[in-house]
Amino acid sequence: MTTQHLVNPGRRRALAVGGGLAALAGLPGTALADGVRQDPPAKAAAGGGKALPEYAAWKDADAMIVHSANTIELRRGAFGHSTITPSDRLYVRNNLNPPSADIMKDPDAWALEVSGVARPGSLTVADLKRLGLTAVTMVLQCSGNGRAWFPHKPSGTQWTVGAAGCVVFAGVPVKDVVAALGGVAGGMKYMTSTGGEILPDGVDPNTVKVERSVPLEAMEDAILAWELNGAALPLAHGGPLRLIVPGYMGVNNIKYIRHLAFTEAQSPAKIQQSSYRFYPVGEKGSDKYPSIWEMPVNSWLTSPCEPGKPQPAGRVLLSGVALGGFHALKGVEVSTDGGQTWKAAEWFGPDMGRYAWRNFALAVDLKPGKYRIATRATNDQGDTQPRERRENNRGYNNNSWLDHSVELEVV
Repeated sequence: MTTQHLVNPGRRRALAVGGGLAALAGLPGTALADGVRQDPPAKAAAGGGKALPEYAAWKDADAMIVHSANTIELRRGAFGHSTITPSDRLYVRNNLNPPSADIMKDPDAWALEVSGVARPGSLTVADLKRLGLTAVTMVLQCSGNGRAWFPHKPSGTQWTVGAAGCVVFAGVPVKDVVAALGGVAGGMKYMTSTGGEILPDGVDPNTVKVERSVPLEAMEDAILAWELNGAALPLAHGGPLRLIVPGYMGVNNIKYIRHLAFTEAQSPAKIQQSSYRFYPVGEKGSDKYPSIWEMPVNSWLTSPCEPGKPQPAGRVLLSGVALGGFHALKGVEVSTDGGQTWKAAEWFGPDMGRYAWRNFALAVDLKPGKYRIATRATNDQGDTQPRERRENNRGYNNNSWLDHSVELEVV
């Protein structure tokens, strides 16, 4: 699979990810919830928290934080050290309620319409499996990951670091599908994808449907995936078929994809035109602001980071994950004094490509006291995590190393 050098917000343009679809005033069963239709309520768990919803009941409950039935986060201390995030620990974020589980009874029968090509047509998953095969290891990350640290308390799920994972998707390269259909038609500038969620009756579909457009060049590395981490793609993560656009924020990786179109203009859907946009606090989203596409460089500590659990004085092994966004990582540094001084950490584990994250570690000797542990990654284009977040109305693309730092008590 060909890779391409893509640029993060500090190099080419501001990334903007908006907050989902608008609520429908007066429509039964809907309300503001992360800018979209209200999530179905999750049943209260015995411990006082929320239980996993039925479609994600196979998740590792002890490792997850259930914000709502459509927003499930991985606990910071549950990332592990093995590069790949197990499927049962991968976060869940749905802009609309998922379709019925019935669509998974015969996943090969799921049909995809393709337009904006020389020979438009419909292909089933079974058809797609005959056209090509590839796999990509990549970071899948919600646009709002890190939202909890924005001081103006933007609406939406208050994610910390757990709306992200590094996983392997397998499927057919989009460019192979396009080649089989005679190539992209002339004049097309975007790849536009539509999800297969059921929409409410009596409303303008553009106000609620999950439909996103990305630049046409993103097709080069995009795949239509039916497999996640070596198993059939589950409903919770977009099965039977999902568009995967490596290096792009999660909202662009359309679940239950029903229509893949190559278009001259961006989708007219609200989720494209105004919701997932990077705009100032207090303003309203519109197409005059940049759309959220590219993922910025980022990193965070994953161990030790259990609240209320002090570490014994002496040797402490600090470890975490780092991602380069659109580029390969160059290095990562760790500070134990809140960013006053930095030491280079070492990678461990496999390098699984520019779109994957890498694990890092640094052994330090610490005396009793309290320490502010921060991490700071740099990619091979020289883009480094900033100290401060970039303020924006919906709390997107937070890669501030200060926000991601943790306090560690040593006794």
